[in-house]
Amino acid sequence: MSSTGSSTSGGTGSARAEFEDFFRRHHRELARLAYTMTGNRAESDDVVGEALASAWEHWDRVQGADSPLAYVRKIVVNLSVERVRTAVRDRQRHRLMAPLTRWFYNSPDVGGAVDLQAAVLSLPPGRRACVVMRHVLDLPEEEVARTLGISLGTVKSQTSKGLAQLRSQLDPARAAAAAADGRTARKEA
Repeated sequence: MSSTGSSTSGGTGSARAEFEDFFRRHHRELARLAYTMTGNRAESDDVVGEALASAWEHWDRVQGADSPLAYVRKIVVNLSVERVRTAVRDRQRHRLMAPLTRWFYNSPDVGGAVDLQAAVLSLPPGRRACVVMRHVLDLPEEEVARTLGISLGTVKSQTSKGLAQLRSQLDPARAAAAAADGRTARKEA
């Protein structure tokens, strides 16, 4: 990493060492978050690179945050959401469907993996971020709330709604049966 153009405290060696340590400790998780949010390895590599470049450029601000990792996760989420929005706009404009990438590295059920990826990518961005951070990164609700700058209740609500939406998309017959059971139970009450 070059300190040229960095707004770190003079681009000192200690800031560089701290950033390099941050990079080593968190790059893999940030890459996983970006890949899960975008569904595309090339896009996720670009997102993580851009997020970490921004983190280095504003390292003083990142270090001053309550949680530097949460700060950079938020950058990754925002960049991922923008990448997906751009891709959707491009597809709509050109009426092309980009090939879906496999969700899991060695999934024997390629169709299931593609269906899951498509379902996750169809979630609204905030809901998708909550589901991915809770169930892919396995972060506690409090950490998700802090990272996204939203309330704990919003994390719980968006995660619950996201999982329900995924269930209905991935197993519509089961979702219809559950909805019918809910209507029957309300009528009996």
